[in-house]
Order: sequence, then C-alpha cells, then structure tokens
Amino acid sequence: MPSERRLGQRRSAGLVLLLCLVTCGIWIFVWAYQNGDELNRWSGKGLGGGLHLVITILVSPVTMFLLAGEVEQLYRDDGQEPPITTLWGLWFLLPLIGNLIWYLRMQGAINDYWAAHGQRNNPGL
Repeated sequence: MPSERRLGQRRSAGLVLLLCLVTCGIWIFVWAYQNGDELNRWSGKGLGGGLHLVITILVSPVTMFLLAGEVEQLYRDDGQEPPITTLWGLWFLLPLIGNLIWYLRMQGAINDYWAAHGQRNNPGL
C-alpha cells in the first residue's frame, strides 16, 4: 500500500475533449499522465504517470488497454463489478468514434470511482 494514498480528481469529459481539440491532441498526454499517476498513488499498483505518458507517446493504443485494466482492478479490489474491463481497449480498432466511446466510458468509470470514495470536486462541463 502506498504511503501517500490520495483520491484522484474527477474530470470533466467535455472539458478534456475541448482541450484535446484546442491543443491538437497534446492534452491526451497530460490526461494519461494525470490519471496514471492518480491511480498509482491510490492503489500502489499500475505503471504510474510517467510510464503512462511514455507509452501514450510511443504506442497510444496500448494505453487504452493499460488504463482500462488498472481501473478494472480498482473496482475488483473493492469487491465491485467493474463498469469497464481491459477488453474495452479494443475500441481503438474503430477509428475516432471508438476512441471517443472508450474515453467517455473510461472517464465516467474513473469519476464514479473517485466519487464513491469521497471525492467531491466539481468537474464542471
């Protein structure tokens, strides 16, 4: 168990999508780092933000499987049925719309997890 266990931040799906568009996709790297880091800090498992960033830069479809697997494991560790599984990473096979569906479900599952554990920040949009 990590020594510094802190809840992650709930994020606005709309705002993240807008930032991805405005920054021509660069915000995807920030998002992957932030979520990877927060999941690792909370659970003590997973790759952490730095490795998620490197993997997203080099082979971004792999991130879709890794993040889904880490979120799935968080739910399973709590004895809950996960809303997503590692297989959700297969959405990368459907260009653009698959990525959008994957992202919206992923962000929703992460936000719900943090809210269930007491995170009360308002993600906005």
